[in-house]
Amino acid sequence: MAASFFVCLAVVLLVGLSSARQAKASAADYFLASRTVPPWLVGLSAVATNNSGYMFIGLIGYTHAVGIQSIWLMVGWITGDLIASRIAHERMRDEAERVQANGIISLLARWGGNHHRSWQILAALVSVVFLSTYAAAQISAGGKALEGMLDIPMAVGMSMVALVVIAYSIAGGMRASIWTDASQSLLMVVSMVVLLWATVAHLGGTQAVLQQAAAIPGFLEAKPTGLELTGWAGPVAFVVGWMFAGAAALGQPHIVSRFLALQHTRQMNRVRLWYYSYYLLFYCFATTVGLLSRLYFGDHTGFDPEMALPHMARELLPPWLAGLMLAGIFAATMSTADSLVLSCSSALTQDLPKTPSEQRWLLKAATALVTVFALLIGLVSEQSVFSLVVWAWGTLGAAFVPVLIWKVCGAQLSSVSMLCMSVTGVSVTVAWKFYGFPDTVYEGAVGMSVALALGYFLSRPQLRW
Repeated sequence: MAASFFVCLAVVLLVGLSSARQAKASAADYFLASRTVPPWLVGLSAVATNNSGYMFIGLIGYTHAVGIQSIWLMVGWITGDLIASRIAHERMRDEAERVQANGIISLLARWGGNHHRSWQILAALVSVVFLSTYAAAQISAGGKALEGMLDIPMAVGMSMVALVVIAYSIAGGMRASIWTDASQSLLMVVSMVVLLWATVAHLGGTQAVLQQAAAIPGFLEAKPTGLELTGWAGPVAFVVGWMFAGAAALGQPHIVSRFLALQHTRQMNRVRLWYYSYYLLFYCFATTVGLLSRLYFGDHTGFDPEMALPHMARELLPPWLAGLMLAGIFAATMSTADSLVLSCSSALTQDLPKTPSEQRWLLKAATALVTVFALLIGLVSEQSVFSLVVWAWGTLGAAFVPVLIWKVCGAQLSSVSMLCMSVTGVSVTVAWKFYGFPDTVYEGAVGMSVALALGYFLSRPQLRW
């Protein structure tokens, strides 16, 4: 098992390192691959970055706990993501090239030819904090996988993830990240298919699986249950909340950077075809594995459902296939972690300084520093991967998406308006999570909604779709 894992890992690392041959000495190349990425690579890279350790570890653990009703999370998330993409991605790509922005923060700060410096500094600080938290969740997911399958202590496994990310991110920047994402996306799907086949066979076939699932009370109940709001208000709030979570992809610097790196805006529909086809396929695989894990392990007290996948792979697959499965999990965590640390280093070197840096050694040093910082957060945090990712994702969405939506709609926002919107969005999201408000409503949805409403009253924009 260890041999096949390290072989797969070496191949991914070599793909990333080989990208260094095309690297150019500029910040635009380091953070956006000089805007030369073809649509199929953008699509595969964006979805691999999105479908991270959250999907392999967090979503499977969530589905293990709640059953088939977790499908509504997928419905809400992908629907919100698609709606947001149709509204904003073309405009973002065109405007980023026009104002020569290397990321979402510099894009929003310069949109329309203005330069909102005070908002840019605040946004960069928010980005560093929450992207580092997000990266910590990915590093933690990789550590859990190594501990569950190779008995490597979690701290050692997390350090391995961090070292690999540093190695190829420093070598090739965004180009290395995108190239490795493409290879990782294939590895992720293959490993999931293998585990699905092995688990169904172990449980006695499809018919036996359906019978066992039906025997668990409420496991195949599609309507979301256990919500704090009664009647249909709970399910509706749940789905709409996760639509906001999908729309929050517009506020994720590590995902937005993929779309900004596209060759031409007119290729965006081809990107969407690759992106959503793969996204839906992988989400279905992850949800199914989560359901099967409940049948395989049962409902044991004290069992960590986020360890379900690595334990299943270890017990059900031949060693070399288990190694492939581990490589798939590892690839998923790295495909997001490298993008996150690159976005953090962009905030540190392009957005915080008054004059963006073009010194490649400084860009690489910032990448290494951010990776170490994320590793430290992961080592001391006691929250689950699912909780860390959902919180960081929602907070970033609340900080950036409302500002972006009003910009796309033609609003003339002042620096004060942008600051008020982002501060309010982040504050409401954090308060909703930590002060006992209903869990039925996704905290990011509340923060984004309040910030959007505030933006309307501050600017009274003339909508222009």
